[in-house]
Amino acid sequence: MEPMYLKDVERALGSGARAEAVAKMRESGQAIPQIFHMFAFKSAATNHLARYTQEVLRGPSPLSPGLRELIAAFTSSRNQCPF
Repeated sequence: MEPMYLKDVERALGSGARAEAVAKMRESGQAIPQIFHMFAFKSAATNHLARYTQEVLRGPSPLSPGLRELIAAFTSSRNQCPF
């Protein structure tokens, strides 16, 4: 995956559970979705995004969670963004 435009954000260690997840992915050589860097960098500022995402994908809806995940994966693929 290409580096982010905000290299300082990508290099920052951050703190908390999200930063730990990024560190584990980095150690294992996994590709790290770029949004994870932002979530780890400013955890308090991105908590609402995490809650929003969970509500959209898992909250009450006429669409099943699996179908919502499929739509998100398809959209990400079309945008050349790993899901």
